[in-house]
Amino acid sequence: MRYFLFFISFFFGVSLLAQEGQRPPRKEKDSTQAENKGRPTPSGDKEKEEIEISIKDYKIISHSRDTTFLDTTLTIQKEYKYNYLRKDNFELMPFANIGQPYNKLGVDFERSNMFPKIGAKGKHYNYFETEDVDYYNVPTPVTDLFFKTTLEEGQLLDAMLTFNTSRRLNFSIAYKGFRSLGKYQYNQAKSGNFRTTANYETKNRRYNIRGHIVAQSIEGEENGGINSKEEQFESGNTEYSDRNRVDVLFADVTNKILGKRYFFDHQYKLLRKTKDSSRTEKTSLAIGHVFNYETRYYQFDDGAENEYYGSAFLDEISDRARLKTMNNEFNMKFSNAKLGILEGNLSLYNYNYYFNSRLITDNQIIENQLKGEEVILGAKYRNQIGGFKLNADVKYTLSGDLTDNIMKATAEYRLNENINLKATVHASARMPDFNFLLYQSEYANYNWQNPDVFENEKVNGVQFDLESKFWGNLSLNYSTIDNYSYFGVDQNEIEDDYEQSAIKPFQESGVINHTKLKYNKEFRLGGFALNNTVMYQNVSQANQVLNLPQVVTRNTLYFSSDVFKKAMYIQTGITLKYFTAYNMDAYNAVLGEFYIQNNEELGGFPMLDFFINARVQQTRIYLKAEHFNSSFGKTNNFYAAPNYPYRDFVIRFGLVWNFFS
Repeated sequence: MRYFLFFISFFFGVSLLAQEGQRPPRKEKDSTQAENKGRPTPSGDKEKEEIEISIKDYKIISHSRDTTFLDTTLTIQKEYKYNYLRKDNFELMPFANIGQPYNKLGVDFERSNMFPKIGAKGKHYNYFETEDVDYYNVPTPVTDLFFKTTLEEGQLLDAMLTFNTSRRLNFSIAYKGFRSLGKYQYNQAKSGNFRTTANYETKNRRYNIRGHIVAQSIEGEENGGINSKEEQFESGNTEYSDRNRVDVLFADVTNKILGKRYFFDHQYKLLRKTKDSSRTEKTSLAIGHVFNYETRYYQFDDGAENEYYGSAFLDEISDRARLKTMNNEFNMKFSNAKLGILEGNLSLYNYNYYFNSRLITDNQIIENQLKGEEVILGAKYRNQIGGFKLNADVKYTLSGDLTDNIMKATAEYRLNENINLKATVHASARMPDFNFLLYQSEYANYNWQNPDVFENEKVNGVQFDLESKFWGNLSLNYSTIDNYSYFGVDQNEIEDDYEQSAIKPFQESGVINHTKLKYNKEFRLGGFALNNTVMYQNVSQANQVLNLPQVVTRNTLYFSSDVFKKAMYIQTGITLKYFTAYNMDAYNAVLGEFYIQNNEELGGFPMLDFFINARVQQTRIYLKAEHFNSSFGKTNNFYAAPNYPYRDFVIRFGLVWNFFS
């Protein structure tokens, strides 16, 4: 209640300040005048003293060099992305506490990276990969401040500052800090993500470089879920409305991911021809180099041996897996205004995945290291011919044991300003993550080595996209997966009826066929709008190893309007999210992974959220009552995974604030 009163006071105060009106456009000296400062000006020339700066001058450049600009508008898409991940989590099911793992409601088998990772995928949702880091080009310093309340003690804050020392040299520094105690016992989650970037281009535009440094820590307590779910949760007994009174399985268990990465990408143009009286390049030939060095560390700690995970070698459990990778890519790029952009590249990838020592038991010897080098040849092509956009990227492994190939080709055509069509073909073959191939633990049954047993996972897929302002957005994806790798229960090794004492990696010998149809359309009438997203999935498989809901839907009815003489813009409404019941994957804290289970169907419950959002100048303010229907029924059946309930009704608020200097 105190959060709600604070929010209303803050909301009203900001609205009064906003009535002073919008800030006038900023101005700065023209670049031509700045570069010629101190030089005589030719007679007859008129110097431009100032130029206006618009919001579109604040550019955000992605890893793939796609450019967008800073967006301070308030839309329903911003509401969907206002969460811990700062991404639309339509295909994810969060746990009770913020910062915990997400169960999957949908899958996308297309790979952007052909190299296996350390594993522990349940801990990686908030991990910034190389492709997640953005670069900036701004005329003046900008701060992006994201704040949101969490559950009980702690807050979520993501702050970013970007600035330049000249038009050609830009920097950014950011930190995302988070802590949430949670409503249940021993459920605390916390994380820290530090990022800093720089990008530079010489005056003659022949040489450019960009790079980033990232340091991350994602940690959480693992309580194993609730112990007596029928009595203390599903029954709706008011004695346990305070979730801190609910009994949980574990009291002294934690796991975490640590990561550091150093990345830079630079190129030099050997040949550069521009069009007359224009800076637009007609033809260029460039050589480049991409360097990426990263260390990742996964740790699981259990204060005492727990029979839930089976017998152990030591009373106190402390498992550590480490992965060090270094990738050097050398490339040559030819660009022509008519012929497009053609690139050839050669990559040298070194990896070292290891544990402290070899494990020797009566039955087996588990090695402590997988180490090697991959040599990969690749090519890229990009061109636009009239309304057609063509993109192709292919990589093939010349030597190495982890990877084989990856290919993606996209053809895009804009029929008119209202309709855009796109077709994508994807194929890849590589080994599964390292924790499938080799793992060591103090728990006896969590030790295996499969580098010579497991085969490359082969994925082939095709996708068609239709984007229409009138008909909506439709996406159809069809994928086949051969040698699908997953974690499951080895029925022959279960100890004392605890299935998590026998979690093992498996590989499906048959082919899995996955179809996903996703549709989004918004209907408007005056200030009211109904935004709908519906996803249908079908899985064809010989054995039930890939479990997904057949239907997932999200529907938002909301109202938008200017208020206070257009000093504030508000959006308020209700969002319904629902997915059909299915055998939800179970979560295993030792590995930080989900594993399949076919004993219990969960889902089939609605989740209703009420929100009031507002925009005042460059500030977006958010207030949400999450899952306000959690107490409507006499019993509780809302789970995120077996033994892990979804969160109860909670009110949260926050803001996103952009400061321009």
